[in-house]
Amino acid sequence: MIEGDGAAPSPHEGHQAPAQTGPPQAAPTGRSARWAWLRALTHGPGEIVLVIAVALVVALLVKTFLMQAFFIPSESMEDTLLTGDRVLVSKLTPGVFSLKRGDIVVFKDPGGWLGPVAPVDEGPLRNGVRDLLTFVGLLPQDSGEHLIKRVIGMPGDKVMCCDARGRVEVNGVGIDEPYIFPGDNPSDRPFSETVPAGDLWVMGDHRGFSEDSRAHLALNHGMVPIKDVVGRAFVIVWPLGRAGTLGAPDRVFAQVPKPSSSP
Repeated sequence: MIEGDGAAPSPHEGHQAPAQTGPPQAAPTGRSARWAWLRALTHGPGEIVLVIAVALVVALLVKTFLMQAFFIPSESMEDTLLTGDRVLVSKLTPGVFSLKRGDIVVFKDPGGWLGPVAPVDEGPLRNGVRDLLTFVGLLPQDSGEHLIKRVIGMPGDKVMCCDARGRVEVNGVGIDEPYIFPGDNPSDRPFSETVPAGDLWVMGDHRGFSEDSRAHLALNHGMVPIKDVVGRAFVIVWPLGRAGTLGAPDRVFAQVPKPSSSP
């Protein structure tokens, strides 16, 4: 006989408290109460708001420190870049990485290069949304205060045009430039300048259409301060049919010697 079989029931057996099926519920602590708002925020509509806020913050950090999208507004860089192209610009150059001849750079207007640009008015709501998305980097920056050109002369370089073959010279060496717009001359404007320390000499690939360093000799001899460079354009992202990288044509400048003296 198994022990306990047939034992008389306890007088209180029918009034036992129900057995507890889980661990005892602890009273809310001060810490959990402090984070209750976050748990509430991550459910329902609050979750969408949080995801959007995080996305905006991440986009702003990327734009500030890593890369930024820009819209090509004109024909000055054809055929390398066409009007309407969207490019990504690395903000690690200059900085973590050094600029070099042949790089395509976006820079702020050094002063007097761009005329006044009439703002596009789409109404208060659309204007506000567009400005916000542009500010955080989710829409490409327009051309209101930026330009995009190719670096031809680095600090200390002597740049001139033209040699006996009609080419641009850098430090006494004529360069053959395959990126120039078909039918354009390397330059229809003569120039001879030595690039000072901290500056760049830049030119558009569509030489017959580009108002670049050559067109602004009266303003700091056409130089662009390196401090005004936003970054190096490294890829076309739109339209998809033109997507691709924008590498510097190293072979173009392979025979160019270093400057004879530091600027």
